[in-house]
Amino acid sequence: MSTNRRDFIRNATAAAAAGAIGYGLDPAAALAANGAPHSALAPQQTGQAPRRIRLLILGGTGFIGPHQVRYAVERGHTVTIFNRGSNPGMFPGVEEVTGDRAVSNYESLKGRQWDAVIDNSAAGGPTAEKWVSDACAVLRGNVGQYLFISTRSVYRDLSMVPAMVDAPVYTPENPPSGWQPGQPMPYGLGKAQAEKQAKAAFGELTTIVRPGLIVGPGDATERFTYWPLRIERGGEILAPGDPEVDRIQVIDVRDLCDWAVRLCEQRTYGTFMGVGPQNGRSIAEFLYGIAAVTSAPLSWTWVPNDFLSQHNVRGYRELPVWQPPVPGREGFARFDLSREVSTGLTFRTLADTTLATLEYQHARSAEEQVLPRSFLTPERERDVLAAWHASRRR
Repeated sequence: MSTNRRDFIRNATAAAAAGAIGYGLDPAAALAANGAPHSALAPQQTGQAPRRIRLLILGGTGFIGPHQVRYAVERGHTVTIFNRGSNPGMFPGVEEVTGDRAVSNYESLKGRQWDAVIDNSAAGGPTAEKWVSDACAVLRGNVGQYLFISTRSVYRDLSMVPAMVDAPVYTPENPPSGWQPGQPMPYGLGKAQAEKQAKAAFGELTTIVRPGLIVGPGDATERFTYWPLRIERGGEILAPGDPEVDRIQVIDVRDLCDWAVRLCEQRTYGTFMGVGPQNGRSIAEFLYGIAAVTSAPLSWTWVPNDFLSQHNVRGYRELPVWQPPVPGREGFARFDLSREVSTGLTFRTLADTTLATLEYQHARSAEEQVLPRSFLTPERERDVLAAWHASRRR
């Protein structure tokens, strides 16, 4: 991070606290949203690792893989990446081996050994289960640790607050609502089944990490990106839900990937969440913290979930990131992360994540910068705000 960028983030954090006063938010809460001193907001760990390892990364050239590769190399590890030959030469000096998981081609991995493997498979449904099963069949006995990047979508019951990593997950016997055997397997169930395959093959040498939304530089889903871009545009902003009750837990891609590498260095096994910060931010802290990194004149109009639902505006769809705490999902963004923090998970500031996201987005081509039409468009936002104001005048 450049000196200018560090200064910008420090100033943005201060601005969040100052601006919060005008928005009716406790300045201490705004500082927490952007990263005030806290045990879980420790400085990022850089430099040489205490133990150098041979690390295999399945993937390595998509969204999360490059962050893992760069960090692992910085830490002094010997890295091998396995994929279909995507972006050859992306990492000078890093070994690249080719294969195709879609057709179970793992020939280039047979007979070789590594201390750990990170499986970044983005596949869901039945593909996830098969890809993990096939990879484990080749790597079992030749790898000392299997770290699988799973998903928060495996959970079938998140009613507890705080939510725990050991909450019940989907199984074929307790699947997502409406699913029947013989139908395409839903994403979350497929990931849960893939986790079972990894544990069956590697037993106590398995590490499962369940991220929520992975955000930051390189994120092409643009779900988090919607909010920095919308706030950067200024004007009257539709802010969803209850500003203090509804909460947000996401993970900066750099925090997730750096931590995954360190889990391999430390031989840390078990199942963990990949979200943050502890107990989440309120939606108010989230939006005001993002606004601290922008300078456009703006105003906030808070619209409750019931009204949004009546107008077919859904959380996590038209308004991404935000998930209202409806029955059965109260703990969706309220995970207790004591276990994760104790193993070294740290969190960058929201200002850092926002700034890095905007830098990445504005560097993309004009075509790539167009947000998906499934998100709330400016025209639709104006219509819903007009309807809300009209309802308040009755």
